[in-house]
Amino acid sequence: MNDKYTAVWVSHTSISDFLECPRAYYLKHIYKDPKTGHKIKLMTPALALGSAVHDVLESLSVLPASERFVVPLPQRLNEIWKKISGKRGGFINEDTEHKYKEEAREMLARVWRHPGIINSPALKLKKDLPYIWLSEEDNIILCGKIDWMEYLASTDSVHIVDFKTGKSKDSQSTLQLPIYYVLVSEVQKRPVTKVSYWHLRHDDIPEEQVLPDLQQARDQVLEIAKKMKLARQLKRFKCPSGDGGCRSCLPFEKIIAGDAEFVGEDEFKYDTYILQRKEEDDDEDGIIL
Repeated sequence: MNDKYTAVWVSHTSISDFLECPRAYYLKHIYKDPKTGHKIKLMTPALALGSAVHDVLESLSVLPASERFVVPLPQRLNEIWKKISGKRGGFINEDTEHKYKEEAREMLARVWRHPGIINSPALKLKKDLPYIWLSEEDNIILCGKIDWMEYLASTDSVHIVDFKTGKSKDSQSTLQLPIYYVLVSEVQKRPVTKVSYWHLRHDDIPEEQVLPDLQQARDQVLEIAKKMKLARQLKRFKCPSGDGGCRSCLPFEKIIAGDAEFVGEDEFKYDTYILQRKEEDDDEDGIIL
């Protein structure tokens, strides 16, 4: 019988990190500080913004549709922002923090003006972190949090929506929605008939994507997951750019080298750090949850 505690867990985030840089995957998802026994996390303003916006919208999904806008979204944002204010959110000064908070307000204001799917019935899974056995034979589990699942009553089916807070619209992973498609299809009984991205900086409504082939998506994810498991077994996590490192792994190398500032533990007991960053470096995409 397989044991979920010894299984290799993969998610959209870990798969994306592995494909971009195995060394970054190791540092983000496996490495633990020998002094604290904790994993490490790098906080940036863009990450904080994305997390805050996602948390506000996620808080609506547990409410009946008629109650989701009783409390103004800026008020919800203010409460959530307290957790990431200051250096905990990677903000090196008040001006930078104000700029990012205003961007978050603008995105939520768009949702307030154009609630669309947020006013529709939503499917909420019982587990906080849904997971499936991607392969019992290989002892691999696929997990992930879905931003929003609209319930389509006319077809008794599900519409998966992923919120995007980044500045670029062309940076979405081609694997993200297939991964969520596989996951949602197997953790509940209703078919998935629609998948979309909602670019909250740019669009008033979600942008529908092509529904992938379910079996092909599953096979593709499993193939990558097997490579991740092999890398863990061999303890081989090389940066594709060589010893000089790349944009994905170098910031975490700086943490290990002692060149980052520790700002505390997050709610999951990750040791959280920040780096002194130039303003233009903060144009990265928001977080995917």
